[in-house]
Amino acid sequence: MGDRPMTLFEHFGEERARREAPLAARMRPRTLQEFVGQEHIVGEGRLLRRAIESDRLFSSLIFWGPPGTGKTSLAMIIANTTRSHFETLSAVMAGVADIRRVVQEAKERRGMYGQRTILLIDEIHRFNRAQQDALLPHVEDGTIILIGSTTENPYFEVVGPLLSRSRVFRFYPLTEDEVRRLLERALTDPERGYGKRRVKVDPEAMDHLVHIAGGDARAALNALELAVESTPPDEEGVIHITLQVAEESIQQRALLYDRAGDEHYDTISAFIKSVRGSDPDAALYWLAKMVAAGEDPRFIFRRLYILAAEDIGLADPQAVVVVHSCAEAFEWVGMPEGQYHLAMATLYLATAPKSNSVGAYWEALEHIQQHGAGPVPLHLRDKSDLFQGPLRDHYRRTMGPHPGYKYPHDYPGGWVPQQYLPDGVEGGWFRPKGHGYERVILRRMRQLRKSEPDTEEHS
Repeated sequence: MGDRPMTLFEHFGEERARREAPLAARMRPRTLQEFVGQEHIVGEGRLLRRAIESDRLFSSLIFWGPPGTGKTSLAMIIANTTRSHFETLSAVMAGVADIRRVVQEAKERRGMYGQRTILLIDEIHRFNRAQQDALLPHVEDGTIILIGSTTENPYFEVVGPLLSRSRVFRFYPLTEDEVRRLLERALTDPERGYGKRRVKVDPEAMDHLVHIAGGDARAALNALELAVESTPPDEEGVIHITLQVAEESIQQRALLYDRAGDEHYDTISAFIKSVRGSDPDAALYWLAKMVAAGEDPRFIFRRLYILAAEDIGLADPQAVVVVHSCAEAFEWVGMPEGQYHLAMATLYLATAPKSNSVGAYWEALEHIQQHGAGPVPLHLRDKSDLFQGPLRDHYRRTMGPHPGYKYPHDYPGGWVPQQYLPDGVEGGWFRPKGHGYERVILRRMRQLRKSEPDTEEHS
């Protein structure tokens, strides 16, 4: 938005551009009342809504969420309602020189007219650190109020000092009801949509457009536009959108899955939690999403290897064996048949008994890190410890165990109570849950503790 008056030629050019813009751009909401979705951000009484309505936006904002959820639309609403000067930059195209120009003009505007400047940077995650650092002092002193829009996690992609001076608002995919409202509005709006044209959309066609859009308003509106514009009217002048037309207009939902971004981590997290939670259907669902999105199967197998020990462990010692066998088979078979082995490993772990008792190791490690490692008890030491080099090896072979050490195989059941931890270390980290094979382990440990065999050394 510039400060000089618009010429008549520019006005007509802008009007024509608006008329010829894609439907999604024409239907962009102009006010908060037209904005659909993100009630947790701009619902009645919410902080940001109050700030926009009162034109008292004093802190910078980061809008974070998937495409088509209203980030840019909300920024444009702010532009339409504020008395501040509004500038936009695309991080794809802009550089430090553009930032300097905007900042210089903002300083002049502030000094001469007392007018603030709001700067929208679309896809701010594409700015490198130097470009983001260039914004920092001007955000800090209030020369500009920044609105950064990003599909990537700002806690990873935006520099800390800039992030700490901004409020982050998380945008979520629209619900199917919200997408349906937007499509119906586009069909009935006589100025920006198809309200002046006779368009009939079959219910199943509408359902398909809504569902396949996956919460992306732009994708839904683009599909509707393609369906309407590519379908000739019938004898009565009606454009009839059938399910077949809808399927051709939006054939397959594009999976939101960046292997370096949030969806990658969120999806693998959902997958692991579903396997850990013994829900085989959910585990297969998230597995299928990852495979369909092109995730590296070896990455999935690595996570299953970890889960087999971390979350199943001794409840089913075969779990890690099954994962290993499936991973080896996958290397031989490859895709697409290797998906059977991914599914087999996933289902085995999802349906196996669960125990995290193997994690006792980390408790033992934490104890050592906090208290240091105690000395080895005397009776556990190698009694050749006075000798070095070849002599040590010789005496280790010929002199037998250290005096005082009780050799378990000399006792009934191959077990005898004796101290194995250093003095003052109580242990107690390993606590079997008693699930699956751990029932056998627990039973054996209890039997050993109860048996208390003769502790005298056998000759």
